[in-house]
Formats: sequence, structure tokens, C-alpha cells
Amino acid sequence: MTTSLSPERSATDRRALLAAAATVLLWASAFVSIRASAGHFTPGALALGRLLAGSVVLVLLLLARRGGIPPRQAWPGILGSGILWFGAYMVVLNWGEQLVDAGTAAMVVNIGPVLIALLGGWFLKEGFPPLLLAGVAVSFAGAAIVGFSTSGGGSSSLLGLLLCLLAAVAYASGVVLQKPALRHATPMQVTTYGCLTGTVACLPFSGQLLSDLSRAPASAILNVVYLGLFPTALAFTTWAYALSRTTAGKMGATTYAVPAVVILISWIALDEVPGWVTLLGGAVCLSGVAVSRSRPRRPVRPAPPEA
Repeated sequence: MTTSLSPERSATDRRALLAAAATVLLWASAFVSIRASAGHFTPGALALGRLLAGSVVLVLLLLARRGGIPPRQAWPGILGSGILWFGAYMVVLNWGEQLVDAGTAAMVVNIGPVLIALLGGWFLKEGFPPLLLAGVAVSFAGAAIVGFSTSGGGSSSLLGLLLCLLAAVAYASGVVLQKPALRHATPMQVTTYGCLTGTVACLPFSGQLLSDLSRAPASAILNVVYLGLFPTALAFTTWAYALSRTTAGKMGATTYAVPAVVILISWIALDEVPGWVTLLGGAVCLSGVAVSRSRPRRPVRPAPPEA
């Protein structure tokens, strides 16, 4: 017997799907924008400039909607995700993308969904199914292939790979911490105060930001503003909206498409395409993510004999 979704539930699912799709597209563009800004801004300065621009927009929107202050129960998740995801992730990713191309960075960071599932199994008590452990092994084998392919670029490329892996850890940790916060606060509150937390954490880079702004061309400054308005303010809000309506694991799986979009955009905008071995390693990484998120097939029970 099959049941159909109510019109309200179907509309909610469609909105969540559209929000997730917008997030994927905007985050893919962020990898390319970060790479394009690497020659004009240091990693910390770029993160702070992006977060400042995003915070201004988010605070204005929150005030216009009278969003208020989140309840006390939401603050541990907001502060944790703000420091790790909005703060540490952006700084480390910016640094990594100064050393490797945007497509390679996106493929390595997209190990994040596997790490989300692992952290969810421990922190959220979701368990460790065998397919999850198998996916972890496959994904890290893919990361090893990517590392081998970038070894020809010297120690800087290997450092870039390690930084992208660290960014994936920060991203996954932020998602797992953010999910409980969304049980107590609205997506707008969680995003706004998380962005503000990340901004405060990056304030030590203020001097670098002022110095870089004085030398950067107008196009690079506009790029920082774009990162703040769209991949940060808008995309993190659409992410939180969709995450509040599904599980962390399922939302992590929606980022499968990010590396492909990044490679396409960076090919068009930056004339950068990872080598074939790197692409193979990235495909293995994503295959591991897919394995970790798949469900075991249930055995088909034979029908009882007719009387």
C-alpha cells in the first residue's frame, strides 16, 4: 500500500530541494572566487572580508524580519559551528586554494559528507553501519590518489591538499554542531549569529585585511563582496533552511555535485582543469561518499503459498 504526501509536505520538500540546489551552485562558485582572489588577499584577510560583508546583510535581514536572539539551548551549536565552519573552515580553505586549483580543492573538501556521517554516528548517536566504514576507506583512498597526483607540484601542493582535508574536517564538525541548534532556533538566527561568531574569531586578521584592501584592484574587492553576499549570506541561509527540514547526512550528500560544477566554472573562468589522475582520485573520493550514504538492500521475502 502506498501513501501520497500531503500538498503541504510536498511544497515543503520542493522548497527544501530548491534551497539545497541554490546552496550547491553558490558554494561551487565560491571555490572559483576564492581561487581568483588568492593573489590579492591573504587567507585570513579574505575570510574576514567575506564574513564582514555577509554579516552586514544577515543582520539587516534579521532586524527587518524581527528575528530576535536565539534561545539559550541553541548557543552551543551556534558558537561551535560559527568558530569551526564560518571561521576556521574559511581561513584554511583560502590557504589551501592558494596552493591547489579550485577543482582539486572542491573534490578533497567533498569528503566532508563522509566525515559528517562519522561524526554524526558519534556525536548524534546515529551509529556506524558497515557501508559507512567502507565509504570512509574508499574516500580516503581517493584522497591518497589526489595526494599522489599533486606530489609533482612539490611540498606546497601537498600542503594544499592537507589544508583542504583540514577544511573538510572543520566543515563536517560545523554541520554536526549546527544541526542541534536548528531544533531551538530559526535558520536565519543560526546563520546570522554563526556568521557573526566567525567574524569575531577572524578579527585578528583586521590588519591584513586593511593592508590588502589598500593594494587590491576593484575587481578583487568586488569578488570579496560577492563571496560575502551570495556564497555566505544567501547560501548558508538556504543551507540552514534545508538542513532544518532533513538530516545532516542527507544534506551532506547534496554536495556531491559541487566538484563537477566547480571544475566547469573554473575551466570557463580561470582556464584551470585538474589533471586526469587528480580527477580519478576525486571520482574515487565521491564514490566513497556515495557508498557511505547508500542503504543495504533488504532481502526479498518469498510470498506465502496460497491456500
